[in-house]
Amino acid sequence: MIIVAASPILQAQISALPHKPGVYKYFDDEGIIYVGKAIDLRKRVSSYFTKQDHNKKTQHLVRSIKRLEFTIVDSESDAFLLENNLIKQHQPKYNILLKDGKTYPYLCLTNERFPRLLPTRNKIADGSRYYGPYASGTTLNVLLELIRALYPLRTCTYNLAPQNVEAGKFKVCLEYHMGNCKGPCEAHEDEATYNGYIAQIKQILSGDLRIPKQYFREQMAAAAQQMQYELAHQFKLKLDRLDAFQAKSTIVSDSLTNIDVFGIASNEKSAFITYLKVMNGSIILTQSLEVTKKLDETDPEILEPLVMQLRQEFESESREILANVPLELPLPGVSIAVPQIGDKRKLLELALKNVLYARKEKESMNERGKDLNEVRIMETIKKDLRLTELPKHIECFDNSNFQGDNPVAAMVCFRNARASKRDYRHYHIKTVIGPNDFDSMYEVVSRRYRRLVAEGASLPQLVIVDGGKGQLSMAVKALKDLNLYGQMAIIGIAKRLEEIYVPNDPLPLYIDKKSESLRLFQRMRDEVHRFGITFHRSRRDAGTLKTELTEIKGLGPVTAEKLLNKFKSVKKIRELNEAELVAEVGQAKAKVLQAHFQAQASPDVD
Repeated sequence: MIIVAASPILQAQISALPHKPGVYKYFDDEGIIYVGKAIDLRKRVSSYFTKQDHNKKTQHLVRSIKRLEFTIVDSESDAFLLENNLIKQHQPKYNILLKDGKTYPYLCLTNERFPRLLPTRNKIADGSRYYGPYASGTTLNVLLELIRALYPLRTCTYNLAPQNVEAGKFKVCLEYHMGNCKGPCEAHEDEATYNGYIAQIKQILSGDLRIPKQYFREQMAAAAQQMQYELAHQFKLKLDRLDAFQAKSTIVSDSLTNIDVFGIASNEKSAFITYLKVMNGSIILTQSLEVTKKLDETDPEILEPLVMQLRQEFESESREILANVPLELPLPGVSIAVPQIGDKRKLLELALKNVLYARKEKESMNERGKDLNEVRIMETIKKDLRLTELPKHIECFDNSNFQGDNPVAAMVCFRNARASKRDYRHYHIKTVIGPNDFDSMYEVVSRRYRRLVAEGASLPQLVIVDGGKGQLSMAVKALKDLNLYGQMAIIGIAKRLEEIYVPNDPLPLYIDKKSESLRLFQRMRDEVHRFGITFHRSRRDAGTLKTELTEIKGLGPVTAEKLLNKFKSVKKIRELNEAELVAEVGQAKAKVLQAHFQAQASPDVD
């Protein structure tokens, strides 16, 4: 098999690849540019060079590859994990760059007598119990405040070993007098009662509020039975706090215990992902992120490594994953599904609602940014040209001819600093003979605005002519003859030094080369030039078709146009052999064409 766009060295490397699972790395002259995984290394890598339907980004990747390296692994699962690690390590420019290096906060239940509950971003192997990580510090603080309001935990750093407490080394602090701590430093609270608090806190941190709520109900009832109504009221307030906290944690279904839910939606440039972590029927964690596409990856290709990444970062041990796209993940013992009905489908729809909102919000922000950018550009033009109104509608004219043949003109229209292609216009020059840019400019400007007036259409705030003082003066004359001069601003832009000419001023106006005004004028001039040249070439090609092929007796215009559309030039048609001509136009017309070309090639004989 021929490998396209690969050097001989690279071809040899690909041919030597094994039919085994592994990870491959592509290099350019500067280093690693892409990391990928494969069940069959040779088939996967070869496909980059043999497939013909790659998108432009992948084509650019293939052209950049100078060499490759690979690593054989035992299974697809190992390939997946190795690929993930290599992407995080090398951050190749053609891979989706997974989040790396960000430290999420934890709640640490310290490993000591009378444990403390502390926020931290560093996990230390000291026997302490860590809960999280949490997607944001706000989420962590809400939970920490709840627990401190419910339970009188100490915050001091004293070493409350029994001998230290018995020796009276410590004194109670302000937290004791405020009622936030029961004073275990002076033995005002026994260790068994304190550990009872810790057991309930562990339940809350694990996402299960049933036992703490039951405890406060029982305490409230017991206090009320003993007519300790103030104490019962305090337990009632704590129970209300737990209920309020649980209400904020979306209850999805008591039957859904431990599930990871992923939703993805993308556009041409980015993909948006939402992750929901469900425990004991409640959503205890949400995380949303945006990644930039590198090679027009599909949604499953984007989501699969992110599922692995997010589960690792948030230490998920869930045995069930729900997603809105099918996933193939090397996770033994974990079920992966795209639910269609029931509570799981409702949970997935919640994730999708979040991700679609994130995508819509980002796209709206981009549009708002564009709008603000366009207003700024128009305000700059107004200031630079000292206009009286914002140039929301600008039109630019240019003439095109080749050695005096097929003279044409073009006009492009920009509205709100954006190209409005439906308003572009081509013009055949009708009243001017020969290459006369000045008279041609007069003709097209006259025709354009005579028609707009006749149709009752709005006039532009600014007209630009591609050329210097000569073209500008003829455009001004056209407007004066139509009694439109003064109703719209008009300038000329000279090509050599980017000089701006305005009517009745012999000296040009020089705008800062970095100005957004000048950049927009240059863009419009380049666009009208492109638009006009394209039209001129099509007319010139049509003229060539008429004078050469359609003058051949026995060959009609339909056949001539068919040949020229396919082969692009008469020269290429002339180079076809008899069999190729017969295949295109049939035997009779092929003989007519061959006779014509042979007559042209034969010298005249006296």
